[in-house]
Amino acid sequence: MAGDQLQVLNALDVAKTQLYHFTAIVIAGMGFFTDAYDLFCISLVTKLLGRIYYFDPTSTTPGTLPPNIAAAVNGVAFCGTLSGQLFFGWLGDKMGRKRVYGMTLMLMVICSIASGLSFGHTAKGVMTTLCFFRFWLGFGIGGDYPLSATIMSEYANKKTRGAFIAAVFAMQGFGILTGGIVALIVSAAFRNHFYAPPYYIDRAGSTVPEADFIWRIILMLGAAPAAVTYYWRMKMPETARYTALVAKNAKQAAADMSKVLQVEIMEEQEKIEHITMRETNNFGLFSREFARRHGLHLLGTTTTWFLLDIAFYSQNLFQKDIFSAINWIPKAQTMNAIEEVFRIARAQTLIALCGTVPGYWFTVGLIDIIGRFFIQMMGFFFMIVFMLGLAIPYHHWTTAGNHIGFVIMYGLTFFFANFGPNSTTFIVPAEIFPARLRSTCHGISAAAGKAGAIVGAFGFLYAAQDKHDASKRDKGYPPGIGVRNALFVLAACNFLGLVFTLLVPESKGKSLEEMSGENEEEPQMEPAAPYTRTVPI
Repeated sequence: MAGDQLQVLNALDVAKTQLYHFTAIVIAGMGFFTDAYDLFCISLVTKLLGRIYYFDPTSTTPGTLPPNIAAAVNGVAFCGTLSGQLFFGWLGDKMGRKRVYGMTLMLMVICSIASGLSFGHTAKGVMTTLCFFRFWLGFGIGGDYPLSATIMSEYANKKTRGAFIAAVFAMQGFGILTGGIVALIVSAAFRNHFYAPPYYIDRAGSTVPEADFIWRIILMLGAAPAAVTYYWRMKMPETARYTALVAKNAKQAAADMSKVLQVEIMEEQEKIEHITMRETNNFGLFSREFARRHGLHLLGTTTTWFLLDIAFYSQNLFQKDIFSAINWIPKAQTMNAIEEVFRIARAQTLIALCGTVPGYWFTVGLIDIIGRFFIQMMGFFFMIVFMLGLAIPYHHWTTAGNHIGFVIMYGLTFFFANFGPNSTTFIVPAEIFPARLRSTCHGISAAAGKAGAIVGAFGFLYAAQDKHDASKRDKGYPPGIGVRNALFVLAACNFLGLVFTLLVPESKGKSLEEMSGENEEEPQMEPAAPYTRTVPI
């Protein structure tokens, strides 16, 4: 019954927006800033790695990573992220959100620095150590997903909870943008020093030894934002929902939230014991009761995140290949290595600034007005529209003079990914599951997303190769289906994501206990159907 709501949780649900909300957004958000920077900055330097460590003077191109090395460098961090999401998601429910929060951040700091210090006597040695450190970097990043989402959802009030969680996730956009800006600044500094105009124009295809510093500096700078926020993460109190509903410590929950909210809150130990002892609040993740009440919801959150990330990470990681395919970035043999990094970074920064970042903040502004379900359906729909708009007249876009139109359409797919399922798939799993399983279920949903990212990272690398490109086959690439057909495949993934969204319940305006059924004597959630939704016109 609604009257069973604990005073400490009710105080959080009805609290006005206060300074602590914004503090929590910044502290949790800086982790996501770091996550995005570390995951996506590798796409800015993979071509440079090919030039430095795999240069072939007999080739028509200055240097390309072998396909197996390229797949490993791009995808190994996602394998680590998937593992970290499952492990730290589970650990966050067992040990508490705060205790695990610092572990993930320190792992990210250490492995960011170590990635830039990758060593070896041979090219294979350097790539092996780089992949090793990026796996553990991904492991730490993976833990940040369920913990940041869960902490923000449990701190927020129910009126603006969606906007607060979305604001944390929106820092991902700034991380992607900052990665591009950092690569621009570093490459410009080296370019102007070693290839001062007009001399660098005459050295097409060349690579100075000092270029090895560029990728190392870019990767290592990812440690800075995480290190800055470590102290503040350690000062955050444990969330009241974990302390009360999982740890069953009424006194501590009341004391922590009295300080945070600056109001007097009574401890209610007897009520906590009554709520947590109910049979309906004691089922496990693999129980029949969980399957009945939340099974289809978990299926919905995992499948939609999986399908979304196939498209989202394919687009992000292989922007450079798509832009090269339409000749927006010149052929590698026409420019030196540092100039190529500069051109790739400029393209990614432009897309992030015009499409990626605005999409996140449209979600922040509108999610508690029009709801999660509507935004997710709309995002998937328009991603399908714009991907088909790129794929069907693909040869029109690749001809001279039409590149700007392609970039605009391509940027709009990022806009509706972020003003759409890329944000909502992160938000909803933090709202609809019970407190004792919330971090675990979010971790499972996020891990499904990273499985999609792995499919995107490894699959798109091969699929997007032109099947008629003999030079690529000579380097060991199997014949692919080409960028155009790859865009058709990504559009199909988005269509399936739209269909599976029907399994995801709307959580706008409801408390976390209403969504999970923890506040009820009997389960109130429909076991096999999503909630009735009102879609504004």
